[in-house]
Amino acid sequence: MIYTVTLNPAIDYIITVPELQMGMTNRTGSEKLLPGGKGINVSIVLKNLGIETTALGFIAGFTGDEIKRRLEKTGIHTDLIKVQQGYSRINIKLKDVDGMEINGSGPQIGKEELNQLFAKMEALKKGDLLVLAGSIPGSIPDTIYRDIMIQVSRQQVDVVVDADGKLLEQSLKYRPFLIKPNHHELGGIFGVTLKTREDVIGYAVRMQERGARNVLVSMGAEGAVLADEQGNVHSHEALKGALVNAVGAGDSMTAGFLAGWMERQDYQHGFCLGLAAGSASAFSEELAVEEQIRELYQQII
Repeated sequence: MIYTVTLNPAIDYIITVPELQMGMTNRTGSEKLLPGGKGINVSIVLKNLGIETTALGFIAGFTGDEIKRRLEKTGIHTDLIKVQQGYSRINIKLKDVDGMEINGSGPQIGKEELNQLFAKMEALKKGDLLVLAGSIPGSIPDTIYRDIMIQVSRQQVDVVVDADGKLLEQSLKYRPFLIKPNHHELGGIFGVTLKTREDVIGYAVRMQERGARNVLVSMGAEGAVLADEQGNVHSHEALKGALVNAVGAGDSMTAGFLAGWMERQDYQHGFCLGLAAGSASAFSEELAVEEQIRELYQQII
């Protein structure tokens, strides 16, 4: 079983505002509500590829109830912890302005709720895969991913980490099966600017030297790079297509890679399916479905 952890899930409120005017009353041209958060996005794309997951994390208030309802409506199994204080965040995504987002803060997570999360980790067993993805609420210690990895390492559970900064760096000592930074996040760790796939390769290998078994780096319009634990490097340019929605593209790449790995235990296949999934989501209004992903995969191979 694949378990995904989203510690700060959200309702993504995706809107268009034709002719946005600052300081004026504006009205939306279109609007859409979707459950969001990096781990949740991974669960959705895996479900679209026919792979079952269990979504873990914290929800609060009426927005938390809506996140759970929407996930279960799509057939995703949830084991979310209800928090008493606050409410799950609403993230506003303004499509008319490139990169414009306003993200909420999320609820207050208490010690008792954290203990509940660690108790759920005890059910994981050898052969399971745990995906730790995304940012964390300010009320959670920034050692949370490291602490979870220490616990599940005793159960021989493989862990995927898709986070940046300290959350990612602390995980390396515990040999994550996969990390998936983008090139900006990877460059930030080493204090460099990475522009090309050739630039990325050496730093991906350095992350392996620090402990990561496989390093998958998404690069948007530049494509992607994978340094795998067998000593091979896979690199591919971006697929051609119109960018419709970049939200969730990196998470889709993670999901596609995991789906490919589970299908054949082959890193080249996982890399190609991951690139196809990330591209399919970028070319779509919502997260990619299997037909789109498989079609793009055929173009790659």
